[in-house]
Parts: sequence; structure tokens; C-alpha cells
Amino acid sequence: MRLSRAHAEPAAVVARAKALLAVADGHRFTEAARLAGRRSGDGVALLVARFNARGLGALESRHGGGQPKRYTAHDQERILREVRRSPDREMDGTATWSLTTLRRALREAPDGLPTVSTFTIWCALRDAGYRWGRDRSWCATGTAIRKRKSGTVTVHDPDAVAKKT
Repeated sequence: MRLSRAHAEPAAVVARAKALLAVADGHRFTEAARLAGRRSGDGVALLVARFNARGLGALESRHGGGQPKRYTAHDQERILREVRRSPDREMDGTATWSLTTLRRALREAPDGLPTVSTFTIWCALRDAGYRWGRDRSWCATGTAIRKRKSGTVTVHDPDAVAKKT
């Protein structure tokens, strides 16, 4: 198995692969744990059971603790739809979005999110590639408004996604 010798994979994935290969070679769980650089044979036993149930998916890292995500991809898309909408001065009380005005708009909308927080909005925007600009408004990464003789134009950077990762 190439994962047990991989240098580009996370160390935990490599250790799990080594433990599975050791068990497949006939070693006991405690010996397999020692060969993989782990302490507990019980952890290797659980890994083998997970491998038997899920296959190679058992090598991937799982949720490491903390609160699970409350908002689905549909909810995050709802946040992005609200950001893309230009705010109405009369209805929204602002000319540019801020996190608090976005939160208020999302909470008051009939199809909105009544308990959404500014941190959740910030995370959704950050994941979608939006960054906080100097003018205190959200702007898409890789786009800039430039002044030209003919007026203002929006310039798009085709390498923005590659630079972000």
C-alpha cells in the first residue's frame, strides 16, 4: 500500500495505513500499534473494524471534536445570495453590507436564518472567497475596480483561486 510510505500524506493517515498493513501481515493489535508508532492496540482494533466496514475511507481523518456544523450547504448558499443582492437603503437601512446588517437581513427575511450569527456569516463568506476590503464592504477575491479614462471597470484575476490555496 503506497499510503504507508507516502511523504505527502498527513502523518496520521500514514500511521493508520502502517497499522492496517501490520495486522494484515499477521501481527497482533498491540504489535501493529507499536510498529505504526502508536501506543494502544485498542485503537488499532477500532481502526480494523472501521476498515472492515468502510474500506479505505477508514484512513481519512474524521471530525476532531467541537460543535458540528449547524448550517448546511443550502443555508450557506442562502447567505451568499443575500450578499450578492445589493442592499436597499430603505429596507435594509444601509448602502453597503456589514456583518451585522447582513445578520439582521437574514434573520428578518421570510426564508432567512432566524438564529444566524455574524461569525457564521463570516465563515460562509470566507469559504466562498470573499475578503474584507478597506472600504468595509465584502468583495470577491480576485476582482478589483479600476479607474480608467473611459470610466471605472471591474478587473478579474484569473489566477485568484490558485493564489488563495
